[in-house]
Amino acid sequence: MEQFDFDTVVSRKNTLSLKWDVAEGELPLWVADMDFPTAPCVRRAIEKRAAHGIFGYSIVPKEWGEAVSDWWKTRHGFAMNSDHLIFCTGVVPAISSAVRKLSTPAEKVVVMTPVYNIFFNSIVNNGRFVLESPLAYKNGEYAIDFERLEADLSDEQVSLLLLCNPHNPVGKIWTGEELSRIGALCKKHGVTVISDEIHCDITAPNCAYTPFASVNEVNADISITLIAPTKAFNIAGVQSAAVYADNGVLRHKIWRALNTDEVAEPNAFAIDAAIAAFREGTSWLDSLREYLWQNRKIAADFIRRELPQLTLVNADATYLLWVDCSKITADTQKLTEHIRKSTGLYISSGSQYGSSGAAFVRINIACPASVLRDALNRLRDGILH
Repeated sequence: MEQFDFDTVVSRKNTLSLKWDVAEGELPLWVADMDFPTAPCVRRAIEKRAAHGIFGYSIVPKEWGEAVSDWWKTRHGFAMNSDHLIFCTGVVPAISSAVRKLSTPAEKVVVMTPVYNIFFNSIVNNGRFVLESPLAYKNGEYAIDFERLEADLSDEQVSLLLLCNPHNPVGKIWTGEELSRIGALCKKHGVTVISDEIHCDITAPNCAYTPFASVNEVNADISITLIAPTKAFNIAGVQSAAVYADNGVLRHKIWRALNTDEVAEPNAFAIDAAIAAFREGTSWLDSLREYLWQNRKIAADFIRRELPQLTLVNADATYLLWVDCSKITADTQKLTEHIRKSTGLYISSGSQYGSSGAAFVRINIACPASVLRDALNRLRDGILH
């Protein structure tokens, strides 16, 4: 396997970084982007495009859809129809457009909490109501409470289920059987599924995820799927994503929504970066996943040894730690504020991911191992002092 360097610390200060625009001496491990340069193939594609010097309006070529569909077929065993893919500037814009188009004001959208905090914004900001359907949690493991989920889906005001697959922040990969049961319940109760699968390429080595729409015809017919190279290749700022829908009516609705909201046109770098990632990024991504799981092991060993009062939730996906702090506090908002003030470590309180996350923290470990060790020492110092 080709060798890639994930150990070198690259300063992101003074680069207009959302993550790193913090006070001197602070260490931000909150928002989900990585502190690694993107894959060399992606950088070459962007540099080649930049060298041209003219950055006018761009089109979406057939090659883009083929690159996306080939990746999903080869990497995830899902034979997408490339003609059913729609370009979008990001997964979050697609979620907001879909919520507006596929539901009406004052209807409810089900989310299985704790879940990605921006889901709440996309629902509430569009005049819909969040209906939390909490996951079952026991001994560091999460599972779907199907009895509760069906009760929530049966609410006549529910029109959408916003699914996270794999699940952020708990790092759970839903099985084909679980996804089939979700699809059957949504079909039974007339609920459309928006499946956010942006974390699908960040899984444990030799660990696969199952696309929601790949499970069976029911799932494919009642859903739209949101995918992107941005999380796996650390190019969120390039703004490149895709929406997939097999159902022609749903596909037309979401196509219309994305165009109405003006989020269906690529910037000058979005297409080239995505094609390069999906055509040439395999070896880099495989190396990245190995490195991330070594980081996860470093963190797990440290927490077990130095902070036994915390419980690291078992995970097979994402580069995010979801840490149970319930033995020391029921309010991690105060805890994270104390840790940041006393040590400079900036991590996320779990309360923003839903009411069931209040006793947890989320920590981004997509950074050089030396930075992670610094962060873990700060975490210990902040908790013990």
